[in-house]
Amino acid sequence: MKKGFLVPSALLAAVLAFCLWNSAAMAACTARWQAQLEEADRLAQAGKWEQAAAAIRAGYGDWSSRQTYLHIVTGHDAVDGAEAMYHRSLAFAESREDSELRAELADLRDQLRLLAEMEEFSVKNVL
Repeated sequence: MKKGFLVPSALLAAVLAFCLWNSAAMAACTARWQAQLEEADRLAQAGKWEQAAAAIRAGYGDWSSRQTYLHIVTGHDAVDGAEAMYHRSLAFAESREDSELRAELADLRDQLRLLAEMEEFSVKNVL
């Protein structure tokens, strides 16, 4: 009887380990992306528009490098929404539209928080 439970138990342990790793990885990535956006916001507030746009481009490059992973582990709508927000943020930075940029960056940071929350290993997400 014990051998009959070994494979399913090992499989459940592997799934649990992946869920825990995924939650931690998503939290780390989104925290990094949010910090990049906060830096872009700070630069825009200081009137350093070219540097703010460059910071958004760099953050978007980091974001883009994780697209395959994001599309595998989380909802496509949330990822696509954040993608569109990155593009709008860059457009606002390049056109030096302060209030629109700040609002879009705040929305994007919130969207990234939502992505991390969706992958958080919690009772709310399991049930």
